[in-house]
Amino acid sequence: VSTCMPITCFNGLISFHRDQTMDSLERQLICPICLEVFTKPVVILPCQHNLCRKCANDIFQPSLFQARGTTVGAGGRFRCPSCRHEVVLDRHGVYGLQRNLLVENIIDIYKQESASSRPLPKATGHPTCVEHEEEKVNIYCISCQVPTCSLCKVFGSHKDCQVAPLPDVYKHQKSELSDGIGCLVAANDRVQAFISELEDTCKNLEDNCKSQKQTLCEKFDRMYAILEERKKIMLQRITYEQEEKTSHTRSLIRKYGEHIDANSKLVETALQSMEEPQMAAFLQSARNLIEKITEATNGSTVETLDPGYENMDHYKVDFNAEERVLYQLDFVKAEEELEGVGEEEQEQCAGDDAEDLGQKSADQGDTEDTKGQAEDVRDSMKADICDAEGGSAQQPVKDAKTLPDGPSLQAFVLFLSILAMVIILQRVWNHIECAACS
Repeated sequence: VSTCMPITCFNGLISFHRDQTMDSLERQLICPICLEVFTKPVVILPCQHNLCRKCANDIFQPSLFQARGTTVGAGGRFRCPSCRHEVVLDRHGVYGLQRNLLVENIIDIYKQESASSRPLPKATGHPTCVEHEEEKVNIYCISCQVPTCSLCKVFGSHKDCQVAPLPDVYKHQKSELSDGIGCLVAANDRVQAFISELEDTCKNLEDNCKSQKQTLCEKFDRMYAILEERKKIMLQRITYEQEEKTSHTRSLIRKYGEHIDANSKLVETALQSMEEPQMAAFLQSARNLIEKITEATNGSTVETLDPGYENMDHYKVDFNAEERVLYQLDFVKAEEELEGVGEEEQEQCAGDDAEDLGQKSADQGDTEDTKGQAEDVRDSMKADICDAEGGSAQQPVKDAKTLPDGPSLQAFVLFLSILAMVIILQRVWNHIECAACS
């Protein structure tokens, strides 16, 4: 008895661990659609998840899937119930998916082990009627929405109800359930598409906010740089005047310091001379010292600085208006942006009109200048002719009138007129080309 007890416990422990292993294996072999052990054939999806082919066929109904109003004919798509990965099918539909023979073999081994270790459950036969236990359910009461037997229809509780054959109701409700599954899957697809749009919106929102923040930082950095540059320039102006005034003041300090030193030496020399006991020796140097002291006294005038020379109030600043503007910094509104664009266009049009008027006036002025140059050339040529004929240089007009009206003079005047017209036309043509190009 003592020997049998450990063996029994050991066998029980092995059986317990074996049952746990089989339960864990069974959980791995559960179909996510029917929540039962996979039934062959088992198909493997591109995402490496498995489904019963029958369950996959129930999910995939080509006549129920519509994409933007058009029915998917050959082929189609559905989402994996485990990971929501979109599975795109070819024209063969579910039958184009590959079978997972490894899982099918594992299912066979699992069923064999389960059959050998666990008692088989009692098979549930055909359901029978509640009122007539011996009668099988073979009709469906449409009025009460329950399956029943023929006896209930003949003289039972459903004799006044409308009934239908069980296979017809079975096909109808199965088709209705299939349609509901398809609609639900389509609704899930629409919700999933909306979720994708929301995710894209969030991503675009983050990208746009990041771009706007970067632009705003660049604008403020630019303002900081401008303020630093202006600060540097204004400080340089103050420093320049400070150095200039300080240099001038220190030069005066050195100048008058040297003057005081010289006067101090002169005073010491005069005091030493006054200590001379001999009058003759004193008088020899006294006159020279008196002249030097008088000259030093007269030259002891100082250069006074302008009143408020050290005052720097002319560099006072008032940034109150700028501070108020900085406190009012804000984003540009759409209406203000449109108004700014309209004002820029009006200013540009006004500038173009002014340029056109200036160009026209310049063209007219050039034309008048060209005419004047042509007339001056003609007058000068007439004067030269008068000089060649011996006329007076002081009265070219009178001498030209006194010239004989010969054919040569008429031809020359005609030549000058033609030359002037050619020059005028050339100038006008150049301005027309410039205006056309602009």
